[in-house]
Amino acid sequence: MRPLWFALGSASLGLGIIGIFLPLLPTTPFVLASAFFFSRSSPAVHDWLLAHRTFGPAIRDWRERRAISRRGKTAAAIAMAAALLISFATGVGWTVIAVQVVVMAGALTFVLTRATAD
Repeated sequence: MRPLWFALGSASLGLGIIGIFLPLLPTTPFVLASAFFFSRSSPAVHDWLLAHRTFGPAIRDWRERRAISRRGKTAAAIAMAAALLISFATGVGWTVIAVQVVVMAGALTFVLTRATAD
């Protein structure tokens, strides 16, 4: 199972890194997932991830207090709004937009109701 956990951790971390540069791909959930996967496959990579200057604080905040930073909350809200605006601007069908609104409202509600880690 360790190779599978490691592969999932690597893929998840890769998606998280891509999410840094693509505003519509969330970084934090993928980084949190990668920490989970690496904790089961590679203690060395898991420890590196926790000590990482960029990723470590978000992981620790979530584990210790189930908290998301104010910056993370703001970025999530902006990314969701941008995705919705892009959908409107590109003429995506109303059914797809309605699904986006429902899913994003649920996701944003979850994010905004977590403790703030500042």
